[in-house]
Amino acid sequence: MSQVQETYPVSIRGELTEPPSNALWLVKWLLAIPHFIILAFLWIAFCVVWVIALFAILFTGKYPKSLFDFNVGVLRWSWRVGFYTYQANGTDKYPPFTLESVDAYPADLKVVYPERLSQGLVLVKWWLLAIPHLIVVGILQGSWLGEEGSGLVVTLVIIAAIALLFTGKYHQDIFKLVIGMNRWTYRVAAYVALMTDKYPPFRLGD
Repeated sequence: MSQVQETYPVSIRGELTEPPSNALWLVKWLLAIPHFIILAFLWIAFCVVWVIALFAILFTGKYPKSLFDFNVGVLRWSWRVGFYTYQANGTDKYPPFTLESVDAYPADLKVVYPERLSQGLVLVKWWLLAIPHLIVVGILQGSWLGEEGSGLVVTLVIIAAIALLFTGKYHQDIFKLVIGMNRWTYRVAAYVALMTDKYPPFRLGD
């Protein structure tokens, strides 16, 4: 009997735009400053929404849809900016200023809305159950929720970018590895953000 592998409800898309610019990555931190400023405020709102959602799930077993869509949008915006900058450096296309999906942009994030969530699990999954994953994500990202830090992901991206500067090519194996690490990160981020009860898998692939 064949087994059907269940799809995890959190997915990211990252399509390498070729040919990438040899040197644009040197100033992307500057070009992305407007996004970083907006994201700082969006993440404050994200945390407020997270608290409201926690109590809503605790008493009703449901994540209010409008709040869910907002927080997914913040994660999506963060991933697009990360993909443009130093979580992947996968495109030279400037990220759009929106919480919504943009099909034409080479990076996207989606989370399947859960009709019901565990009222008891909400008290422990975001800290206690997530500890093993948070340790891994801390190593991968240099922080716990996908913000660009000094972790393994940024290190690999910088190495690939230096090679790109001199060769004009982005090493495909490094790109795939970086995407896998980010996939792991955003699965954990959505789990900690109470968007799913399904425990994130310990793997880089789909």
